[in-house]
Amino acid sequence: MKFTLRFFLALFLFSAVFSSCKKTIQKEVVEENYVAQNYTKKEVDIEMRDGVKLHTTIYSPKDASKEYPILMQRTPYSSRPYGEDEFRKQIGPNIHLMQEGNIIVYQDVRGRWMSEGKYDNMRAYIPNKSSNADVDESSDTYDTIEWLVNNVENNNGRVGVWGISYPGFYATYATVDAHPALKAASPQACIGDFFFDDFHHNGAYLLSYFRATSLFGTPRPNNDSPIDTAWYTLPDIGTEDQYQFFLDSGSLENLNSFFEYETADTPKIRPEGLTDDFFWNELKEHPNYDEVWQSKGLIQHLKNVKSHVATMVVGGWFDAEDLYGPLETYKNIEKYNEGNYNTMVFGPWDHGAWARRKGRNAVGNYYFGDSISEFFQKKIETKFFNHFLKGEGDGNTGLPEAYVFDSGSKEWAALDAWPPKQRTKKTFFLSENQELTEKHKGTSEIKFISDVKKPVPYSEDIKTVFTPRKYMTDDQRFAARRSDVLVFETEVMEEDFTLAGDILAKLNVATTGTAADWIVKVIDVHPDDVETNEEMQDHLKLSNYHLMVRSEVMRGRFRNSFSEPEPFQPNQKTAVNIKLQDVFHTIKKGHKLQIQIQSTWFPLIDLNPQTYVDNIFKAKEEDFKTQTHTVFTDSSIEFSVLE
Repeated sequence: MKFTLRFFLALFLFSAVFSSCKKTIQKEVVEENYVAQNYTKKEVDIEMRDGVKLHTTIYSPKDASKEYPILMQRTPYSSRPYGEDEFRKQIGPNIHLMQEGNIIVYQDVRGRWMSEGKYDNMRAYIPNKSSNADVDESSDTYDTIEWLVNNVENNNGRVGVWGISYPGFYATYATVDAHPALKAASPQACIGDFFFDDFHHNGAYLLSYFRATSLFGTPRPNNDSPIDTAWYTLPDIGTEDQYQFFLDSGSLENLNSFFEYETADTPKIRPEGLTDDFFWNELKEHPNYDEVWQSKGLIQHLKNVKSHVATMVVGGWFDAEDLYGPLETYKNIEKYNEGNYNTMVFGPWDHGAWARRKGRNAVGNYYFGDSISEFFQKKIETKFFNHFLKGEGDGNTGLPEAYVFDSGSKEWAALDAWPPKQRTKKTFFLSENQELTEKHKGTSEIKFISDVKKPVPYSEDIKTVFTPRKYMTDDQRFAARRSDVLVFETEVMEEDFTLAGDILAKLNVATTGTAADWIVKVIDVHPDDVETNEEMQDHLKLSNYHLMVRSEVMRGRFRNSFSEPEPFQPNQKTAVNIKLQDVFHTIKKGHKLQIQIQSTWFPLIDLNPQTYVDNIFKAKEEDFKTQTHTVFTDSSIEFSVLE
């Protein structure tokens, strides 16, 4: 598709500026003891309104001749190292903000590490608080800021918050009913709702997060007393073959033993009604989007973001953990808070890679360019915080509404809206003979067998990891060659075709069973004459590389409601719509656009028994049955594309 003149000029000018800046950005070397040489460290326990004390670490510049803003991160992952003589090697969002001088604060959230209180995973927001007993992460942030601005020397009365992943959730939380001194917040890869982020995707349990469960659900020993060393351990599955381990394990119910903690040394301290690992029990006792998950979601409360807080939401197009969260956080702040300063930055990163400092930016096998993260840190993130914490603090930051990286053309674009105003909708239909066409060529049936004993792997390179990352850009040729993966693709593109925004798969399907998952993948098929980059695995080449641009699963039982699941009627044609998260990717001239459809994605998501049961976490061995699935060719994929 052709760009509008306005968009083309903006893209051209910005790309030229970025290319110029990129050449001058060097990876700055910081002495290992820089923080200790230039900052003093103090540890305090700040009392919240209900009397609970939260452990807080404060790094203040030794140069006390001027005032500094406060930059704070609240985290469940520890504010270590503990002890006022022990220093982090780097503090703050990036080295530039560290070197320029800011008061940097880290805090253990309620119930974690050295802070008092009970931990609640994704603690629910309490609107209209009526007493000091009504506490949540918003009130804890408010009380912390109140103490900091009144007790930390040489602060200028302005506070910013930032965080990546779970700390990003707390950064978003800080904007709701925010303290007047909070002027800037940057939620990055922020969790938005655990039924759509991290542990679930559209109701499907992400088995890849299995080993992370104990990180959030293991109670602290000694009656929940503060502790300065890790009290949890990740499950040891005893093999590097994660695929075979989970296949042999069968039902999720057979994994319960990994989360049973009754020992003489670790007394059970649990929320009422739960036993053992309280988060594992929460997962398995609440398989639907019920009041537990609904209350923990933060997205629906972003109507209450205060107008004095400027926000910059940051994410990665290839973030395997938190893609829903930052996109929905930005969109909902934008939707409900018209006068707020609210921007987004999305680059070619996996989870949190924008905060790492490396010359070459790649995700897995796929290389996107040099100095992209360094450019973000120096020219975008630092500029944002400095403007609102040290500068004028108005809306004239010089930054656009949206900095977005086109992962196909490998260029930044500065846009005045996201999704772009210049977009239009374009529909492609699935057709026989593996064709993806703009014209519907009639309705027929394409069948495949979904074998529960041979599920489709999410990658040809499965390892036992905390959570996989590289699969988001993996070559999908291995999947395209399986009989249980349907493939549809266009002819070779005669001109660039830019996907810019959401993707909606409108599937019409049937199954011989009563339950099924549906996975849709959007693929950029590269031509033969593409030069291979150094990140590529030895057995692969970029020639004919099937780059996964976006993918998503829909647990079929939730096709009409995430709260009220329902079975399929065997052999009955049924509509299943799947919303894929936004993309900004150009299928370049000479490439092809491909769609893959499958019903298993293992062990990224758990194995659907393909027989309807009320709770898949409690499915029995006899519930798991191989079924034949049908996709009808009146199914379509609706893209947002640039005009």
